[in-house]
Amino acid sequence: MTKKPSSWSRLDNAAKIFPSTSGKRDSKVFRFSCELFEAVDPPLLQHALTSTLQLFPGFQCILRRGLFWYYLESSAIEAQVKQEWEPPCSPIYDKNVKGLLFEVTYYKNRINLEIYHALTDGTGALQFLRMLVYQYLLLRHADELHACPLLDYDASLGQKMDDSFRKYYQATRQKDHNRLKPAPAYRIRGPRVAEHRIQVIEGVAPVSAILKKSKEFGVTVTVLLSSLLMSAISGDMTVRDKRRPVVLSIPVNLRNYFHSETARNFFGLIRVPYNFGVNPASLKDILQSNARTFKEELTTERLGARLNMLSSIEHNAFARVTPLIIKDVCLRIAYDLSAREETAALSNIGRVSMPKELTPYIRLFDVFVSTDKVQICMCSFEDRMTISFTSAFLHTDIQRRFFRSLTGMGIPVEIVSNQINESLEATV
Repeated sequence: MTKKPSSWSRLDNAAKIFPSTSGKRDSKVFRFSCELFEAVDPPLLQHALTSTLQLFPGFQCILRRGLFWYYLESSAIEAQVKQEWEPPCSPIYDKNVKGLLFEVTYYKNRINLEIYHALTDGTGALQFLRMLVYQYLLLRHADELHACPLLDYDASLGQKMDDSFRKYYQATRQKDHNRLKPAPAYRIRGPRVAEHRIQVIEGVAPVSAILKKSKEFGVTVTVLLSSLLMSAISGDMTVRDKRRPVVLSIPVNLRNYFHSETARNFFGLIRVPYNFGVNPASLKDILQSNARTFKEELTTERLGARLNMLSSIEHNAFARVTPLIIKDVCLRIAYDLSAREETAALSNIGRVSMPKELTPYIRLFDVFVSTDKVQICMCSFEDRMTISFTSAFLHTDIQRRFFRSLTGMGIPVEIVSNQINESLEATV
């Protein structure tokens, strides 16, 4: 009997960097969670996961090594719901073990989805979690929700599996002429959390209060919070440190600029710098500078030029025939050099929407990522915005200053942490 060949797919352009650069220090795993107003029923969650995977078959795969590239291969491994048992964002991909690239766990009222970044980005993961929660609540409250409308994500299988980087790549010599050679950025230093774990500190604040304050400053929420993060980081800088700029890396959902319904990676990065050694340290000046940078960077032309520049490496004839073992080394070196140009990162997933019939059962959504530096992730549901810090460092001075800035503006913040440091809540 002839064995049926396994189906496989190439990694998208953004995913290619992750297998070469992930490890214990940074697992390249991120977590989305949904907190309900009631305890999770594990058997029903397992049933919901099985149904959701039928709608997202691209998640049912393992990562394999080829001679020239990594690739995704469909797998019959059954995804099993488990009670949360490991520290958040623990490594998922192990080159020596054939395993799925995501995990679904629960703890009391929370449903957690952890995903290895080579599989998808924040938008793709969020669509999966929304469908999982939708399926779960329809099972859990079948009588009350029998007339609940369908979820608003109805992309076809082909659209979900689309490699949008290839779709929008243009083989031109177009360059990003406005991009200057970046200078090394200020880097946060200090004692690190043991065993390469991350410290997680979350603040929950009213969306309405943050929006009101953003409008008062005449900026977006992302500009406001990125400016507060820069200001908080500057509090640790010496005069000597201020010779180097604070540079934030900001992921951008390219679906907002190029039509795509893909459930795979489709994001770009922009860098937002501010030099405290040259410019005033007032929040007003930081806000004006950041607003100007965001306006310049967030255009289809600029993002398209970067998409083409990064994708051109993948399409280069020499790169195609270079063995993977050499590519791994080159990608690690390129990643380390790029990391020197960044101080921290900030990612705003935006508003999470669910059918109004489900909102009485859901308290909030949140998201955070593994990191070897400091990163903020944000998302909102109804009038609750979660602002999640992950940090590789023991000290919490940056987090404390950031949340104090919000409370100083009259914005109430509820603080939760993973208890590596228990002193923050009392001092914000």
